[in-house]
Amino acid sequence: MKNLVITLALMVGVTGMAQAKGDAAAGQTKSAVCAACHGPDGNGPADIYPKLAGQHASYIKKQLVELKAAASGATGRASPIMGPMALPLSDQDMDDLAAYFSGQQITPVAVPDEVVAEGKALYMGGDMSRGLPACAACHGPRGVGVEQAKYPSLSGQHPAYIKAQLEGFRAATRDNDPNGMMRDVAKKLTDHDIEVLSKYVAGLH
Repeated sequence: MKNLVITLALMVGVTGMAQAKGDAAAGQTKSAVCAACHGPDGNGPADIYPKLAGQHASYIKKQLVELKAAASGATGRASPIMGPMALPLSDQDMDDLAAYFSGQQITPVAVPDEVVAEGKALYMGGDMSRGLPACAACHGPRGVGVEQAKYPSLSGQHPAYIKAQLEGFRAATRDNDPNGMMRDVAKKLTDHDIEVLSKYVAGLH
């Protein structure tokens, strides 16, 4: 919880910093190679790959930078699939791709009725008995995240992809979260929590 508060304060504190702007038109052309997994508009049908449509440009850029870093042997986000894809990208390529995908409209996802009550309680309020903070504190009440802090939008995302990421953070097989913030949260989640949250948050919009 302490890491969560400290990181949020630090990230929001840099909101006034200038960010590079990508060229969405150039990004659309460059995105052709991405379409096989993510779809031409970032709404790929395969739920093992994330939807990129409507995701914050700053978050997309962060992931590409860290995927390239890990593929180069530096500290980053290791991925046997995306690492080689990110490796040849220039900084401008990343900005252009981020600009294109962030400008697309994500397709909505419905929340199953059986997870609404439990998912809402956990997402909005957390569970203080377990030291589990509310997801809404960083991802917002509608699941749209915070652009400046690079907290991703989860609304409309494939539930299966959200579930896989939460499991990865819990197992620390994904570890590119600032100050271990998501790993601290995920290690307190049960399998049932993850199942419910992944379905609930994907349907927020």
